[in-house]
Amino acid sequence: MAGRRSMDDREARKHNQLAQKIGKILDETRTSSATHNRKLKDLSSLLSQSQPHFFSAFTKTLAPLFDFQRRAPASERVVHFLAAFCRSCASGAPSHGTSFLINFLHFLLAAAAAASKTARFRACQIISEIILRLPDDADVGNEQWDEVIETLMHRVKDKVPVIRIYAIRALSRFVNGSENSDILDLFLEALSLEQNVEVRKTLLLSLPPSSATSRVIIDCTLDESESVRKATYCVLANKFPLQSLSIKLRTLILQRGLADRSDAVVKECLKLLKDEWLVNCCKGDTVELLKYLDVETYELVGESVMLALLKAGVVRLHDVDGIQKYTFSSSDNAGVEESGEFAQHNIQLVGAEVALYWRVICRHLLMEAQEKGSDAANAVGTEAALYAAEASDSNDLLERILPVTISDYIDLVRAHINAGPNYRFASRQLLLLGAMLDFSDATNRKMASAFVRELLLKPLEHEIDDEGNKVALGDCINLGGDREWADAVSALARKVHSASGEFEEAVLEVVEELAQPCRERTADSIQWMHCLSVTGLLLESAKSFGSVRSKAIKLDDLLQFLLLPGAKHVHLDVQRVAIRCLGLLGLLDRKLSKELIDQLRQSFVDGPPPTSRMASTALIDLLLWHGPWEIERASGKNPDMQLQDNQTSVNFSDVDETSSVELLHLLYAGFDRDDWIISVPSDESESIHAVLGEGFAKILLLSNKYPSISASTHQLVMVKLICLYFSDHTKELQRLRQCLSVFFEHYPSLSPKHKEVVSKAFIPAVKSIWPGINGNAGGSAHTVSIKRKRAVQASRFMLQMMQAPLYAKETKAGNGYNTRDSAETYDNSDESSVEWGEEGLGIRIATEVVGFPAKKTPAERSYISALSRILVLIKFRPTEQHAVKLMRRLLFYVNEAVSSEKDLSKELNRLAEHLKALDEHHDQEFSQEEANQILRRLEISFELDAGGPMAVPQTPVPGSARPTRKRRQARREEWSSDEELAASPTSVATGVPATASARSQRASKTAALTRMAKRETNIDEEDESEVSDVTSEEESDGSE
Repeated sequence: MAGRRSMDDREARKHNQLAQKIGKILDETRTSSATHNRKLKDLSSLLSQSQPHFFSAFTKTLAPLFDFQRRAPASERVVHFLAAFCRSCASGAPSHGTSFLINFLHFLLAAAAAASKTARFRACQIISEIILRLPDDADVGNEQWDEVIETLMHRVKDKVPVIRIYAIRALSRFVNGSENSDILDLFLEALSLEQNVEVRKTLLLSLPPSSATSRVIIDCTLDESESVRKATYCVLANKFPLQSLSIKLRTLILQRGLADRSDAVVKECLKLLKDEWLVNCCKGDTVELLKYLDVETYELVGESVMLALLKAGVVRLHDVDGIQKYTFSSSDNAGVEESGEFAQHNIQLVGAEVALYWRVICRHLLMEAQEKGSDAANAVGTEAALYAAEASDSNDLLERILPVTISDYIDLVRAHINAGPNYRFASRQLLLLGAMLDFSDATNRKMASAFVRELLLKPLEHEIDDEGNKVALGDCINLGGDREWADAVSALARKVHSASGEFEEAVLEVVEELAQPCRERTADSIQWMHCLSVTGLLLESAKSFGSVRSKAIKLDDLLQFLLLPGAKHVHLDVQRVAIRCLGLLGLLDRKLSKELIDQLRQSFVDGPPPTSRMASTALIDLLLWHGPWEIERASGKNPDMQLQDNQTSVNFSDVDETSSVELLHLLYAGFDRDDWIISVPSDESESIHAVLGEGFAKILLLSNKYPSISASTHQLVMVKLICLYFSDHTKELQRLRQCLSVFFEHYPSLSPKHKEVVSKAFIPAVKSIWPGINGNAGGSAHTVSIKRKRAVQASRFMLQMMQAPLYAKETKAGNGYNTRDSAETYDNSDESSVEWGEEGLGIRIATEVVGFPAKKTPAERSYISALSRILVLIKFRPTEQHAVKLMRRLLFYVNEAVSSEKDLSKELNRLAEHLKALDEHHDQEFSQEEANQILRRLEISFELDAGGPMAVPQTPVPGSARPTRKRRQARREEWSSDEELAASPTSVATGVPATASARSQRASKTAALTRMAKRETNIDEEDESEVSDVTSEEESDGSE
């Protein structure tokens, strides 16, 4: 027995000595990483000499590291040393090294599942370092790796971010394998849900390059964190070659990166563009890079890429022939990619990328020369001479790039135009070069003028369909079939005809020539569209009405013999372009003609949707430019400019009614046309509702410019825009929804009058959306639930508009500059703000709730319940004492109307206590005249007994005479009350909730049975589900 004890003592001493040696080695590795290689040999020697006891002594010595929370440099060196030691064990020949590694991994996995977050963190950190350093041929079985992977996948969902980071780093070693697709799915799921920036960044860096991850990684370029966006471009540069990405993804990456709000992200994107894509993938050839970007489709991206490279100094501009080498063929042009020759003029055709390349370079040199010239003019002495020399260098380089003569330039452009549609993009780029040429010489200007006339007279491109009809190519509105071509021709024409009135005269001569067959009614639809497109170019580019007056053709003749007949043409595209010209003519003419307005109104009413859409655009523009009063006066009407709620509908099939109604009423009635609501086109820009919505939003924003429009009209328009924004019919119209979201963000903050409009529109807007009331359709329980939720969203949205702070007023300081007041809101000390404040909105809601009869339908009960829940969110100010007193009176009746809802009554009680605290003279009597005065100011028709009670009524069920409840029962009811308060909307009232007396069991049961009986009776009477709240729990789940 004694011998066994002595043996155990010797074993313990050896174990302690071994642990001391291991501890001494680990302590020495804490001081410096330079000792790690030497200490690795010492620790490996101990492992080989003390194999049976080494692992237990090693883990015992290492235990304090798992309790050390701080990430100090000393502890980090120990972790790195442990990883290096495990790597040496896996690489060594003895089997005891592999055995130690497997045992150590099991030890770490047990620590990774510990309850202590410090132990989990240190275990995941060591596992991560070990896995990242292990060689590929490490002798570790698949079962051990499966156990490691399973544990780490659990730790990816750990609540501590740093643990998630190290678990993700460790799993990144396995995510590339096809058999570990579950790891990739976990990473993608975690990336979409992760809130921590560093964890998102680690996930992003750990994703492998593949078609499944490319889109997810590119979406991270929109991350809110700058470091994540910057890391995204690092990942794209290192893992995704240029050829592996589609054209759309390439352009999306550059479009977001070069326009990022952070300079660091832009720099990282530029590094990706220069070092990886340009140098490595394209061998430094900029034109080759542009070919990967499809500049014909993504022209703006290609232009931004060129400007970024020019700004970075990557593109070398010296010792180049420029565009001149394409004007004359020579023997040294064999290396040019587009080497097809134009036979007659010996001109070499260029591709789209080359044309864009030189157009951007020339524009850059021109702007640089102008900027340096301006700096030279503002400087003196040596600095001015330096700037002048730089401007001269830019001009000289520009001259070497551009064609030598105007004749060469015209021949070059004409050759590309005649080469067909494949060179259409290159032709437009070359046309834009004309703005950089000098046409001061009379001979050059005459030659260029003839070329411009040739461009204007060039017929529209068209095809012949199966029935032999001509079908125009392009948008059928602009010259050449697209907006960009028309702008290029217009820019060249204005450059050539730069003298005052010369441009208008030259284009009018072309219009007169093209209009001749239209006057004689011998023109086909293609000729009509060609003539009208040139007319539109003239009207759009003319500086004033006087610049086109008394020219080759009079505008009255243009209206009578071209535009009005074109608007009545049988061809739909001719109608559209003619109506566009009518709108442009109306904007140019200071005195509107009755024929023009009548034709636009007729096209809006009777035309098909594309024609009506163009007419609505023209009418909205004219209404904004001239004002509604001028338009009605031009039509011979004497308008009152006041929309009435019962007069907003217009019978579009009645000619007399549509011709007599005012334009503002007619456009407003367009929202309710059934055929326009049903036939919403796929292209959102062609939606009539989008045009009308944007137009009326502008009218409300600029309401101070149109005093003839009444305030009631503003209210109705606001109601319509709210309904339009929350309508199912407009959910696919992204442009309209974006426009309205920006409008709603700024409109209430611009003026107190705007807040008053929102306040007046609140009740009509919610009532027009709520199902089952005001003539609105109901539907199934699921449909009703969705509609109610939409109405609640609209009500909360309008409350946010009311609570938005007003923009500070701009005042003119003594130095003549506009400055902003330091206050965030308007100064309203001179007058009460109850009309546009939240107090007015609260009084409107309260009177609406109280105004319903005692016997209500289920839809009405849910409606007043939703309004009451908005009421408790309103903030009352102590400065509005009269409004506070009136609200205290109304709150008594509001609570009576919703007394069946316990949670809502509690919120109203809290609001009542809050209002009582705000009332500085709560004992003072509130007269009937004061109440009526506020109601008149708010334009509310409501009979209120100002002498009524102010105290909120208690629950109508009688109290109980039972003694104090048991502890468990009280606690259970307290939990239930807390849950009900958590489910109810957060109230801004800070008062103490009123205490209610306890009910007896029998009274509570009787009240519950009574409510259930009433509910069943109401369900039988109406085909609609009854809920005490806005929507039931079941309906909410179903709608989601």
